[in-house]
Amino acid sequence: MELDAARPDAARLDIVVSGLASDAHTWNLVYLQLVLEEMGHRVTNLGACVPDGLLTSKCGQAAPDLVVLGSVNGHGFQDARRVIGPLRARLAGTPVVIGGKLGVDGAGGRAAALLAAGFDAVFEDADAIPQFRRYVERLSAGVRS
Repeated sequence: MELDAARPDAARLDIVVSGLASDAHTWNLVYLQLVLEEMGHRVTNLGACVPDGLLTSKCGQAAPDLVVLGSVNGHGFQDARRVIGPLRARLAGTPVVIGGKLGVDGAGGRAAALLAAGFDAVFEDADAIPQFRRYVERLSAGVRS
């Protein structure tokens, strides 16, 4: 992997990557961190099994440009719905996104519910990483949608 060292500081985002309270997986978080660092951004990885209060507190202290939540265990939907309110209260204007395996039943409809709850984007499709990269590139270019 070649880092984007040529990215100007103004285009470098400060990003918090975190797992959710019920998810002990770390490989997905390390992968996301590496993708974002390869893109030239600064990443704080909070790790797995992060309690809701700690996630909200750490994100508030870091004042990031973006919060990225990842889930592998299939319970991300429940955890995400619970944590988005406190995150929004603390980081009203900060984009917060989630991705990974968000449910165990394979049923759709989670993205719309999470967007309605306050997430800025949900990445659950097979081509989620290319979509995620495009989303982050738009943010670093100053495009907020």
